[in-house]
Amino acid sequence: CQGQPAALVVAGGWLAARPQAAVADLAKQLHTETDEGTPVGRAVQLVHAALPAPAARTLRLLSLAPAGLADPHIASALAGCSVSSARTTLDDFASLGLLHRVSSPLPQYEVPGCLHPLLRGLAEVHERPAELQLARARMLERTVRLLQSCRAITETDSPRAREKLLGMPRSLRFPHPRAAADWLRLTRPALLASARVAVGDGELDTLARRLMSQLVRAMVAHFGTQAAASDLYGLHALVLDVAERRGLNREKAAALLNLGDLDARTGRTAGALGRYRAALDAARAARDPYATCRAMESVGGAHLELGDYDRACDWFGRALTERLARDERAESARLYGRIGAAHTYAGRYGEAQRNWRAAVAWYRKNGDLAAQARSLSELARVQEYAGRPEDSLRTCREAVEGARRAQDTRLQAALHLRLADTLERLGDPASAAVHRGVAERMLGDEAPQDGSAPEQTAGTYESAEVASKFDAKEG
Repeated sequence: CQGQPAALVVAGGWLAARPQAAVADLAKQLHTETDEGTPVGRAVQLVHAALPAPAARTLRLLSLAPAGLADPHIASALAGCSVSSARTTLDDFASLGLLHRVSSPLPQYEVPGCLHPLLRGLAEVHERPAELQLARARMLERTVRLLQSCRAITETDSPRAREKLLGMPRSLRFPHPRAAADWLRLTRPALLASARVAVGDGELDTLARRLMSQLVRAMVAHFGTQAAASDLYGLHALVLDVAERRGLNREKAAALLNLGDLDARTGRTAGALGRYRAALDAARAARDPYATCRAMESVGGAHLELGDYDRACDWFGRALTERLARDERAESARLYGRIGAAHTYAGRYGEAQRNWRAAVAWYRKNGDLAAQARSLSELARVQEYAGRPEDSLRTCREAVEGARRAQDTRLQAALHLRLADTLERLGDPASAAVHRGVAERMLGDEAPQDGSAPEQTAGTYESAEVASKFDAKEG
């Protein structure tokens, strides 16, 4: 073995499987088989030749394991055998020194880096290209189904999800959401590598798209968008690659929108704006009204963040026209609110009040009491900025009543605090103290779970930004 550790390990595994064999027998076989190649290559060829045909084929196909990481499901899909049989075969390979056991609660194995090219060479010699492609497809399909199961276990209130889970084989089901989350976390490197390899292959784009879609949904379900942002960014970029290669404008628009959102969340607003504009072009090419409106609103949001309030109002207005034409009431109400927020940024309080009133009216038509109360809260804020504290007080009381009818305790508490601030400015500290006491009792009964301040809970994202920017300007 010329003192090479990997060759010694494989040779030791061969000897361990044959207690009656002497070291001299091994040396003789290594030299009689072939004197060509490296000691590691000769040792692997010797072990491979001695394996039963199904095990030898499984060993060769492990060269397709993503990032060299294998588990019983991957081996089962590659070889087309049962999961229990695959587990036994992987354990045998680990005993022979062909695999390393990964320190993990799950049964996971790693193909040593020095053996990977040797296994790939054996696969190319013994397997036809079509068989290798079929093995890849089986592996991706199995991964997609595991990811579907991993996500569905989180949908505990969905009868459809439960029915889908019960229709899956027992080997693909997770006993509870925690087990699914652990599996997703521990297999994350292999899953991401699967996506990269599938996209790079170029021949299995349909499976690659399904894999990435399920992987994104599973990560969001278990970890949340913020915690999984770095992985999601890479996955959306891969989706974009496939969409551009296949000319899929609808998927291209979706990928660009998702990438733009991640850019915007991390402060890369200029980059997000470019993504949103490209998404708008792709959505129009696909004639996708949903993506078109979504892109228009996102372009407006990026301009708003960059301080270009006129362009923000323009793009929000374009999206609003589309929403109104399709009688999408909730979306229309939200856009009226965003236009109102943009006008507030710009100090155009008359226009801001007009748009917030329109948002209130649309939420009332839609029967959304909580959103109606939040919009009234924002209208009260703008009235206060405009120097109309009495109108603000009256509107804020109306918002409190709306929040009470909507049974939104935290919103009620925030509005009572707003009322207290307004009453203090109007010279009524006694009434302000009463409202503060009411708010404190409400917040004591139902403390915020996410640590957000009451004022932020009371309004939309834009309202919190309006308040901070307005205060900074006044300061």
